[in-house]
Amino acid sequence: MGRIKTKLIKAKTSEMFEIHSEAFSTEFGPNKDVVNKFQRGASKKLRNIIAGYATRMKKQAIKNAV
Repeated sequence: MGRIKTKLIKAKTSEMFEIHSEAFSTEFGPNKDVVNKFQRGASKKLRNIIAGYATRMKKQAIKNAV
């Protein structure tokens, strides 16, 4: 079982994913850089959680597109 994401994490990630969806990839490392670029002032933990959730969303988007 995975960890439960809060409303804040889901809202921020969805907002960033809608605006910058082409910038995200299916890899966690590059997504950390993307989140760091667009989400200034976020803590390291928040950045990592958002990047991980964005990675999951990108994988789901690719899976649903095929």
